[in-house]
Amino acid sequence: MRIVVDAMGGDAAPKAPVEGALLYDLETGGSDEVILVGDQGAIEAELTHHKGPSPRNIRIIHASEVIDMHDAPTQAVRKKKDSSMVKGIALIKTDEADGFVSAGSTGAQMAASLLTLGRVKGVQRPALGAFIPHEKGITLLIDVGANADCKPQHLSQFGLMGTIFMKYIYDVRDAKVGLLNIGEEKSKGNELTLAAYEEMKAHLPNFVGNVEGRDVLAGHVEVVVTDGFTGNVLLKFAESIISMFGSQLRNSIKGNPMRMLGGLLIRNAFRDIKRTYNYEEYGGVPLLGVDGISIICHGSSTAKAIKNAIHVARRMGEKKVNNHIEEELIAKGL
Repeated sequence: MRIVVDAMGGDAAPKAPVEGALLYDLETGGSDEVILVGDQGAIEAELTHHKGPSPRNIRIIHASEVIDMHDAPTQAVRKKKDSSMVKGIALIKTDEADGFVSAGSTGAQMAASLLTLGRVKGVQRPALGAFIPHEKGITLLIDVGANADCKPQHLSQFGLMGTIFMKYIYDVRDAKVGLLNIGEEKSKGNELTLAAYEEMKAHLPNFVGNVEGRDVLAGHVEVVVTDGFTGNVLLKFAESIISMFGSQLRNSIKGNPMRMLGGLLIRNAFRDIKRTYNYEEYGGVPLLGVDGISIICHGSSTAKAIKNAIHVARRMGEKKVNNHIEEELIAKGL
């Protein structure tokens, strides 16, 4: 596999992307090629600071421009042809790479992926998935921002793509699919969810009906489908709740000797909980439906997160997820 990493993407670039590539190279023994795209001088400087084993299979491709968070996504993609993001994704189109990973502008990555790679045959709208961890494992929430406005068939396709991703990447066989709604009854919801319910019931064998917001973190289903507007709001809210809980817990313990002692006694349990809800463990999220592998990472991604995102890209390529999406769309009549 040949995975491109946007060395200039993210709050901690180029340090985190370069270190993430090095961690991956070390873990895999150089079995896959990692291509760092970005300012060659900055990348080489980071590699020089590396104190571990010499990289075995890392290559640099220079890019003179960077798309930052303040750029208008589509305009930047069209104007900044020599940016690390546009140049990196183009390597997939020319068959010089198999996947792309970036912690840069999400909007720009979605635009560049769609404009450069196009869609998998049969896909009406690509969708962005996100992992929602819980005590039973993880749930894929899809869409979380690629499509603010959707049609019923779009949601049905999102559900299908989500089940395929969970099956081949996380070995979740027969993943249950739920439609995010304001109630469990099939009569609940707006025009979109009412029509989507019937569409999903007709085409998705593992569709279990409507699920409410409270069900997402409970892990009742493995795939939760919604439009990108609602999904993005839910995702950001969930992230804030997890962050707030951790902050309040630390503040509650701090300065109280008895609580601090108790905290020491159960710190391993806290560590396990933190690991479960830490986005680093899951790396990046897939833009499903584009005709190539595009993994989108959190802007504040660490080296560990980048490394794990490269693993996700590799697994998507090895398991031929896009091929399965195309085949299943035909088989399910979507």
